[in-house]
Amino acid sequence: MHLKTHRRNKDGKEHRYFSVVENRRLRTGKMAQRRVLYLGEINDSQQAAWRKTLEVFDESEQRFTELSLFPEDRDLPRDAVNSIQIKLDQMELHRPRAWGNCWLGCELWRQLRLDEFWSAQLPSQREAVPWERVLQLLVVNRLIDPGSEFRLHRQWFDQSAMAELLGVDFAVAEKDRLYRCLDRIGDRKQELFVYLRQRWQDLFGAHFDILLYDLTSTYFEGEAEETPKAKRGYSRDHRPDCLQVVLALVITPEGLPLAYEVMDGNTSDRTTLRGFLEQVEKIHGKARRVWLMDRGIPTEEVLGEMRAAGDVFYLVGTPRGKIQRYEKKWLALPWQKVRDSVEVKLSAEDGELYVLAKSEGRRAKERAIRRRKLARLLWKLRAMRRSCPARDQLLLRIGAAKKEAGRAYGFVRISLPKDGAEVTRRSFTFAVDRDKLGKAERRDGHYLLRSNLAGEDPAVLWDRYVQLTQVEAAFKTMKSELGLRPIYHQVAQRVEAHILVAFLAYCLTVTLRQRLQALAPGLTPKAVLEKLAAIQMLDVCFPTTDGRWLIMPRYTQPTPEQQVLFHTLKLNLPSQPPPKIKVRAESEPAQRLRL
Repeated sequence: MHLKTHRRNKDGKEHRYFSVVENRRLRTGKMAQRRVLYLGEINDSQQAAWRKTLEVFDESEQRFTELSLFPEDRDLPRDAVNSIQIKLDQMELHRPRAWGNCWLGCELWRQLRLDEFWSAQLPSQREAVPWERVLQLLVVNRLIDPGSEFRLHRQWFDQSAMAELLGVDFAVAEKDRLYRCLDRIGDRKQELFVYLRQRWQDLFGAHFDILLYDLTSTYFEGEAEETPKAKRGYSRDHRPDCLQVVLALVITPEGLPLAYEVMDGNTSDRTTLRGFLEQVEKIHGKARRVWLMDRGIPTEEVLGEMRAAGDVFYLVGTPRGKIQRYEKKWLALPWQKVRDSVEVKLSAEDGELYVLAKSEGRRAKERAIRRRKLARLLWKLRAMRRSCPARDQLLLRIGAAKKEAGRAYGFVRISLPKDGAEVTRRSFTFAVDRDKLGKAERRDGHYLLRSNLAGEDPAVLWDRYVQLTQVEAAFKTMKSELGLRPIYHQVAQRVEAHILVAFLAYCLTVTLRQRLQALAPGLTPKAVLEKLAAIQMLDVCFPTTDGRWLIMPRYTQPTPEQQVLFHTLKLNLPSQPPPKIKVRAESEPAQRLRL
């Protein structure tokens, strides 16, 4: 890289423009230049521009001062005060680091006004760095490049421009400070839930008359001996060998989170709803609300209590056993078309409205999954029949195939040789139960909903139930993109804080998603963060004639595509950081250690 000067004569005066360019050799052998950084005009023909001052930080004096820049090949004017002379031909570029995605994360934090909330919740006393800045660092790291606190301290902070964005130095990323911040935030959940409800309403005009409720689990790496809630239970992550906790989440149909709760790892879904109903009413008051849930969450007792309350409504899936129970009664009822590929039948029973829905898309999906598993099971059984292993070995292989096939295993009749008998093609046979398979395929695509909203339009009920996918999407984002699982912390207080940090990062994600849906619906939050990650910050270092270094941190200019993105999202980039003066450049190698 080198400094390139472009001269232009205009109105009889010479103007000089400076750029940092990089030479790249092409396949033809020729050289092409790529402009890395545009520095703009430095021209003494415009006296006002020459006298434009820069506020810089002089580390030797530990204070800010105003200095003027002049090219080395020009003499300083006699009336120039507090000026320095730099060597443009010896300019250096140091410390490339991520800036664009970090800035967007901090901007989302400010849009939610979480800086104001956490500054009030975590007042600093004699701390060198406000706790709100430490928490902001943790959340932005979780949003962009989730990892451990130690990795943030050891690696990620120096590879990002968070020091400039937060206005602090490395003290904010000290290892002990990061962990001490986790110890302080776990008991602020309830205040946060109340605050977020108001912010969602102010930013997006959110309504809270329809709430989506679901549960998931996340597992631990390690023994988690100091976490009482860590227990073995039904694992949604297919890790029954690990301890886990259960996470319950309430969101709006738009995906805006309202509250969550961390429960014991062996908690049954059916025991959680009553407590959560009471918690939401305690935090947000009593109101007319409709709860959307999966079929495994509510019990008949809790549904009866919700019907008796009068102002609490529900829309919940129902086990398929009830479809078989009322199958003959529903045969005579007509189908009503609510969508191009969705039809429903309605039936009222004991103050509830049952909605039998039939979806062609869901039917095709269920059949494809079953046929794929069934074909793989039959292929394995044929391979076993060709090899004819010993009976004990055959039973082990059939057991492994049964586990992989799941419910598809029930559609195959298998005849095994008796104990002690030889395995042959005659003693080991199998066949598809076509009658059972035909009955299952006739029920494919059907699902039963129940609600105490007796007068509601069935099309509206179906639309609302489909919105449960928002909860699944929220869990997927938190667990995969934001690194909620697995949990490496072993202390209960830090486990709660780890989940809270992931929850706050999800709040930033859903805020960006809401902005994109209104202004750029074709983009996802992940795609935007990846696009802006290309904007980096560099330290442009100029040696001065008096032996010091003028260091100018500068983020690279956005590409036309990035500028369109900023314009679409109505985001304005901040001004460049102020320069600094140091005795030597930051990247000047220190004295080497001899091992």
